[in-house]
Amino acid sequence: MRYLALILALLLSACDKAPPYHSQSYVFGTLVDISIDGLSDERAAMLANHVQQDFQNLHGRLHAWKPLSANQPSELAELNLAIAQGLSLRVQPDLALMLKEAQQLSAKSDGLFNPAIGHLIGVWGFQRDEFSPLPIATQAIQKWRDAKPGMADLIIDGEHVRSKNTAVKLDLGGYAKGYALDRAAAYLRQQGVKHALINIGGNIIAIGQHGDKPWRVGIQHPRLPNAIATLDLADGWAIGTSGDYQRYFMQDGKRYCHIIDPRTAYPATHMQSVTVLVPPQAPGHAQAGVLSDVASKPLFIAGVAQSHRYAEVFGLQDYLLIDDKAAIFVTSGLAKKLHWLVSPVKFTTLNPHAQP
Repeated sequence: MRYLALILALLLSACDKAPPYHSQSYVFGTLVDISIDGLSDERAAMLANHVQQDFQNLHGRLHAWKPLSANQPSELAELNLAIAQGLSLRVQPDLALMLKEAQQLSAKSDGLFNPAIGHLIGVWGFQRDEFSPLPIATQAIQKWRDAKPGMADLIIDGEHVRSKNTAVKLDLGGYAKGYALDRAAAYLRQQGVKHALINIGGNIIAIGQHGDKPWRVGIQHPRLPNAIATLDLADGWAIGTSGDYQRYFMQDGKRYCHIIDPRTAYPATHMQSVTVLVPPQAPGHAQAGVLSDVASKPLFIAGVAQSHRYAEVFGLQDYLLIDDKAAIFVTSGLAKKLHWLVSPVKFTTLNPHAQP
């Protein structure tokens, strides 16, 4: 689990200093971990609880298939119902902004990042709490491919949202964690927090540092229950990993993961994991947390040979790829930042601006 790597990294970085305040919960279908340093436990607990409650609220509003209650769908599910009926729905202002940003990021990725594939995620059984083999629904998959729902089908007019394609079903699972990271980091900074680390299932953003050193975080090994490497995460930087090792099922000896290639409508199978390191972003642009969540998906789907194309689109200089044969590829800049925890490590150095 990725959280084991984070705990290991925190232990590595806290050898001679009192540990930071630590808060954990389970939100967005994953473990959420908040560490706040330099404050009293009472103050840190109050701020961490506010963030955790905000995460729970976002999770409820944006859940693609679980209702808030027996008679009340989530805000996103309500929108999906309206889209399926060919209707327009007024949404909360922040959701309209999220959808606009997701639409822009989808366009940049040539549709490889596509939150409109909710129906397809359901067909593959990944809108469940437990993952088990399902018969491959070839007819439903072909029907989805014929409809070709995408974020470009959304029409966002102020706070009113509709779609030209009733096959669109929104699932923000590849965006919401990053959005929540940015939101939490902004709130903590507004509250005067100078040093914190926020981790949502392996998407991590840093504020300040831990004592006199940067926060040290782990990168999960895709086939072992521990970290493959650690690195120091500077103030405002975020890191995110997409992998085939948490949400997947095995069938006939083949692994089917939740990262689906919209071009084929089948799970991507030629990568084990992709980790991206994202610097702080200028105001008015997608922020580091969002990019840590979103940008890893196109690289995962595109594979090693085309990774440079989407890295350049998203302004990434630092990323690590592990393909389906367990071969490791690392950009030259990131290779200098990594502290490997397994040996021997053999990797190919990538130029982020050229095809490997």
